[in-house]
Amino acid sequence: MIPTTPPAAAGAAPGASGGVGLLSGKTILMSGGSRGIGLAIALRAARDGANIAMLAKTDTPHPKLPGTVHTAADEIRAAGGQALPIVGDVRDEASITEAVMRTVGEFGGIDIVVNNASVIDLSGSLELATKKYDLMQDVNVRGTFLLSRAAVPQLKDAENPHILSLSPPLNVTPKWLGAHTGYSLAKFGMTMATLGLAAEFAEAGIAANTLWPRTTIATAAVQNVIGGDRLMAVSRTPEIYADAAYEVLIAPARERTGQTLIVEDVLEAAGVTDFSAYAAVPGTPDEALYPDIFLD
Repeated sequence: MIPTTPPAAAGAAPGASGGVGLLSGKTILMSGGSRGIGLAIALRAARDGANIAMLAKTDTPHPKLPGTVHTAADEIRAAGGQALPIVGDVRDEASITEAVMRTVGEFGGIDIVVNNASVIDLSGSLELATKKYDLMQDVNVRGTFLLSRAAVPQLKDAENPHILSLSPPLNVTPKWLGAHTGYSLAKFGMTMATLGLAAEFAEAGIAANTLWPRTTIATAAVQNVIGGDRLMAVSRTPEIYADAAYEVLIAPARERTGQTLIVEDVLEAAGVTDFSAYAAVPGTPDEALYPDIFLD
């Protein structure tokens, strides 16, 4: 069972918990996180007083996307956490090794790995460029496996070690696999790597789970890559993902591992039944009105 500590209210002010929550003093190593869902998860942990090391490529501002690893670090500190921005590439094993070493050197260990970095391209198989297919495999699958593996020796020494990958359940129906085969393969690969690690390191007490939302999340990728204003109008905010991730990460590692979790199910188990505060625009997304948007 997930502890029923109420998650922070959506959009709660940074530092609201006073930096003394259940993740206080815990160290998270995250891939990506300069913006969007990863940053929201980092800020939720920071409000408890967590240490967050981010391995990301965004050293300088993107012309179309807000945030860099450095601005994310500033937000984390302002929220009550400690931050270590690490400029590097999750595809590069040397970058991963450096990130682990720097994180341990700065904070003394690693308690949690969050595999957040991901590339999305929903092109059909005939339209998908081989270069983009390779990129999705390298970042999503290879990066998840290598970053998690590199942290395992540290996780074995942690009090409550977790690996959390932001990837979907293995739903290989035509609706999900056939709609965008290349992208689905990469995201399912993240999940399979995580489930494999869960089985391999179960005796060491390392939890490894995946987490995925039932709706789309209002991020720059949804706005600019997937569906524009229509999807944004029925999406939920990154904070719903962050609050669910928090519930997973505070749970006893030996009690929940090897599971493909759904954001809304996690929050419902924690006592949250009204998701209206997470709506990206006024009005809760309605599964009856938008059946093509919701996970099934």
